[in-house]
Amino acid sequence: MKPSTLRAAIAASVAAIASLAAQAAEPDLAAAEKIYQANCAVCHGVKMEGGFGPSLGDHAWRHGAPTKANLIKVIGEGVPDKQMPRWSTALSASQIALLADLIAANGAGAAKPAVALTPEAKAQRDVPDLSGFKLPKGFHISVYANQVAAARSMVVSDSGIVYVGSRKAGKVYALVPRADKQTADVVTVAEGLENPIGVTLLNGALYVGEISRVIRFDNIDKRYAQKPSYEVVKVSLPNDKWHGEKVIKAGPDGKLYIPVGAPCNVCDVEDTRSAKIYRMNADGSQLEEYARGVRNTVGFAFHPVTKVLWFTDNGRDEMGDNTPSCELNVAPKAGMHFGFPYCHGGVVPDPAFAKGRSCEEFEPPVAKLGPHVAPLGLTFYTGKQFPEAYRNNVYIAEHGSWNRTTKSGYSVRLITLYNSKVVTDTAFIDGFLRGEEVVGRPVDVATLPDGSMIVSDDYGGRVYRVTYDGK
Repeated sequence: MKPSTLRAAIAASVAAIASLAAQAAEPDLAAAEKIYQANCAVCHGVKMEGGFGPSLGDHAWRHGAPTKANLIKVIGEGVPDKQMPRWSTALSASQIALLADLIAANGAGAAKPAVALTPEAKAQRDVPDLSGFKLPKGFHISVYANQVAAARSMVVSDSGIVYVGSRKAGKVYALVPRADKQTADVVTVAEGLENPIGVTLLNGALYVGEISRVIRFDNIDKRYAQKPSYEVVKVSLPNDKWHGEKVIKAGPDGKLYIPVGAPCNVCDVEDTRSAKIYRMNADGSQLEEYARGVRNTVGFAFHPVTKVLWFTDNGRDEMGDNTPSCELNVAPKAGMHFGFPYCHGGVVPDPAFAKGRSCEEFEPPVAKLGPHVAPLGLTFYTGKQFPEAYRNNVYIAEHGSWNRTTKSGYSVRLITLYNSKVVTDTAFIDGFLRGEEVVGRPVDVATLPDGSMIVSDDYGGRVYRVTYDGK
């Protein structure tokens, strides 16, 4: 071989080796993007623009600079006081490293630029293909309102106005039905509140549960459009941020029921005011414990015939993909204990807190809803539009898992009853999860005066309406 030919061959080999080394060193951002969309986009936005979680773009970072090393630490360990989970229990070290590469590139402006969207702009993302939802024959789904950022709990007044709490949006909305009754206009009743997820009506007043207080808007149906003033209900409640948001419900006894979640994944708070459901008078007086051992209930309702309290409870994390199950519970009287932190799902002793205790001590759930499905709001359907078989049964919005290897939940379930006993648990609305793509996360379910059903979705920032026109 001629010297010139040899030199050319050596140069080509060196170039090839350098190219391969560069490719090996370059992170697989396509693979990282898939991991991000499957696990992180629900909170941080599909384009890292921010949502429930902060923007991951070029901005002032809250937890250290967006270097790969720091991002690996933050992703792996989580930020518990900000409700960011520890991903080291769900993702491998290599997956977390890929996420860190992707987010570091985005934070430095090297990836596609993140656009800081307002909650209202985020709420106007394209509506998913409605044909992708699956409902029983004769049922149809449509969009009732499409600009309801972070839509959470709902309550419907006798006039048909729907009041909706939010989360990070800090707002309370009124959905005012249009003339056709098929859709609604969105009016902001109040804003600047602290995670006002809970709403209920009592004696013509709208009660709103924030993290640290309860407020009341009197005569709300006549004042919702006037940015009405409110009164603070005189009641003292814990203000922990973790599971600290307060749903609220008016009971058939004229009292207000309000839970206080456990300020942790799992901890012994038996001698504190946490992990319990309380009730009180409308003015906040005579606050009393109603149930305990309740980790984090974000929805409850009263049976239309028996008037008994039914509620969902979210199971603890970090025990694996398939345990423990989330719960549907019934509390026919005050003073019952539902097991937290000693027993989960009625049958699973807690590895840290069950010593000396037995699951038989506690009230078991009436239905095990599945691991990590995150059941939130529920309702009993009492309208006349749906067939008889669908009436006086339980409908549960399952928000969906955040750290399960294969996602679960992301649906509205129908629990059929016979003499207040659970008979079946089936899907009523499927399609909020399509493959690994999240198109919505149901939060609450309610019934409109015409007998149609509405479902809030805090991921898409909208409220859906379900109607029946079959035989």
